[in-house]
Amino acid sequence: MTDQVNADPELSRASDFPVLWPVTTRWDDNDHYGHVNNVTYYAYFDTAVNGWLMETTGVDIRTLSAIGVVAETSCRYLSELSFPDRLQVGLAVEKLGTRSIVYSLGLFREAGDDALELAARGRFVHVYVDGVTRRPVAIPPEIESAARTLVIGTATS
Repeated sequence: MTDQVNADPELSRASDFPVLWPVTTRWDDNDHYGHVNNVTYYAYFDTAVNGWLMETTGVDIRTLSAIGVVAETSCRYLSELSFPDRLQVGLAVEKLGTRSIVYSLGLFREAGDDALELAARGRFVHVYVDGVTRRPVAIPPEIESAARTLVIGTATS
């Protein structure tokens, strides 16, 4: 699966993403080797996607009848991060379906003088399910409307 992570070479600069979401590293993100542990990158992606959705829609997405469950994630690590790095997560939608959203993500380190260095590229798939039955349902209108603003290329189906 690694070879398929964000196959679009165009998404390598911060300016390629419709939105940048700030995320800070924390002291306990560093592992025994002195850099941010690989699993923490996924937490940054999750925080950015859901934080952006909540701010953009003005809705606490946890209260909707349909919830986005993570069906797939992947990450290509390009350079290590360490506390106290300041980060920006680039958000784009590579596919907007009727029941799922595929996010393309870029994790950038703030490098001073407003420069952003790409540290990782990720992919994050939300499939929407009923909050009670866990059966697939349509993306809630608030979420679909927000996600549409992140669509790049021909990302709808």
